[in-house]
This record gives sequence, structure tokens and C-alpha cells, in this order.
Amino acid sequence: MIQIRPAQVTTWAQQHRTAEAGLRPIVLDVREAWEVQTASLATGKPDDSYQLLHMPMRSVPARYMELDRDTPIACLCHHGARSMQVAHFLEHNGFTQVANIQGGIHAWASEFDSSIPMY
Repeated sequence: MIQIRPAQVTTWAQQHRTAEAGLRPIVLDVREAWEVQTASLATGKPDDSYQLLHMPMRSVPARYMELDRDTPIACLCHHGARSMQVAHFLEHNGFTQVANIQGGIHAWASEFDSSIPMY
């Protein structure tokens, strides 16, 4: 698993994108629904280099099979701890290209996109 900062996500996604296969990496938001309603990447700068998917951390063990093990996935939470746990879980379950977004949505808002609310 690699660690990336919010400002590196687009570059990471572009490096892992496969145009001929139509593959777009996933930013997996593992926060609770109320957190996503409070602050979401969907309200920030548009970026079509990755897909944004919401799957709360507690639902990941029951739902991770919905994800393709070969699709690059960068996990996101509020500050980076929950996403790190999910990234480890995914790697342990055979996912081959996993990243953790260090600092989470908080760092995303403070370092990269101030249009995203901080909470």
C-alpha cells in the first residue's frame, strides 16, 4: 500500500488509468453518510480521472466483493485512520493496487480544495 496526499490523487489516478480498458481508479470514501453529506469530493473541483464511491467502513467487510481486486483504489476518510484500516483490509483480501489518502478529507480541504467544508 502506498500513502498519497490529496494533491497527488489526480496524478495517481492518471498513472493507473487504462484508457483502452475503460478503467478508472476508485476513490473509496469510507466515512459515514452524515460525513459525506457534510463534506464531499463531489462538491469540490470536478475530476474525471477517478470514480468516487461511498462505502462506510463498517459495511466494507460485507460489501468489498462489489469491488474489482485489480482496480486501483485510494481510500479516504476524515483524517486518514479509518481509510488506512480499510486499505489494509483490502490488501489482506487480495486487492493489488491500494493507496491511503493521508490526512483524509480534512487535508483535502485545507491543502488542496478550500471549497470543501471542514468539520
